[in-house]
Amino acid sequence: MKSEFTTSRNGQNAIPREASLSLSHWKQPLPRKNRAIGSPVLVQQMPGAHHIELKLRDVNQLFNTMDPSPFHEKDLDHDAEEFILSWAQEFHRHELVDLIVHMEKLPEGQDARRIIEEAVHNYFAYRARLNQLEFKRLMKQGRMSLLVGLSFLGLCLLMIELLLLNRPGALPSFLTQSLTIAGWVAMWRPMEIYLYSWWPLRRRGKIFDKLSRMPVEVLKRA
Repeated sequence: MKSEFTTSRNGQNAIPREASLSLSHWKQPLPRKNRAIGSPVLVQQMPGAHHIELKLRDVNQLFNTMDPSPFHEKDLDHDAEEFILSWAQEFHRHELVDLIVHMEKLPEGQDARRIIEEAVHNYFAYRARLNQLEFKRLMKQGRMSLLVGLSFLGLCLLMIELLLLNRPGALPSFLTQSLTIAGWVAMWRPMEIYLYSWWPLRRRGKIFDKLSRMPVEVLKRA
């Protein structure tokens, strides 16, 4: 499945940015053009929110066709999920976003907005839970790495203190420097986790949580 993206960006902060995706069964180039129309429904409901828009033929296009679960439990289509997530990541985590779905054919006898809203909220809530578990695993790995690193560093310093300290010659000096470097290299992994690895994962989790609560509107395409 190929996706056609249409985006619009405005430099003024007072005007929300909009993103639009049209899912199609046909493989075609990915042109970009300026969006000229807005969505008055959600502009009135959520002034200042950033709008993420999807253009679909029917409700089935939004979901993974390989997933046999009911609509409200289905996984989202990969292209739609990545598009929503990539645009949400461009905005500050405290900025409001909403999803507007334009459909050519509404499901008969069903509330399309409720179906899509429940499915989108459930899916990103599930991704938020997975992200939280991944964060906990990373913190556990950090604690174990820190314990191993500190133990190895302490052993290296103890060996220097007991065997090599105040010993003249090039070889003891070389071994002292080697053990010191090796001990601090063992601290590289816990330092990487606690200084750099955790915050992108945490930010992504907050985005999933925001998407699990964002307003959803369904509009009939002319």
